[in-house]
Amino acid sequence: MNFNDIIKSNQKSVKSIIKLITKEHNEDLEQEVYIKVWKNSGKYKEQGSFKSWINTIASNVSKDYLKSSYRKLQVYTSSDDTVINSIKDKRSTPELRLINNERQKKIIDAIEHLKPKFKEVIMLCEIRGYTYEECSKKIKCPIGTVKSRLYNAKKELAVLLEELL
Repeated sequence: MNFNDIIKSNQKSVKSIIKLITKEHNEDLEQEVYIKVWKNSGKYKEQGSFKSWINTIASNVSKDYLKSSYRKLQVYTSSDDTVINSIKDKRSTPELRLINNERQKKIIDAIEHLKPKFKEVIMLCEIRGYTYEECSKKIKCPIGTVKSRLYNAKKELAVLLEELL
């Protein structure tokens, strides 16, 4: 079987493997797969089917591509317009400060209206940054109780702060 026949008979499966793993059509990866097949054809041992060997190469090439810095550079590089539009104005206007202050007051007020046991875990875990373990030791209760109280406190805050969400 010549190399063109190998490409023709495996092209569909190689394309679909690349698409499945990378979520994109990529002819460069296809080409890389066939180059690797060509270079390593002497290493192929007839333990499995030739098709599954090629599919494995396609899979590995796709996974390597996802890990590669080239892809990351492509993903994070964008047009000048996109970059300019994504830059936020760092200046704070009086109106923005007022809105943020009102928002903070509403959040503080909502926390103040929580049951004491809920308020305690919110203050320790969310405000002061304690871990579940640290909070558990501080309030002398099991970690599961801390998690449960935190969940219920957040649920209650979501209801109290519904207009901000």
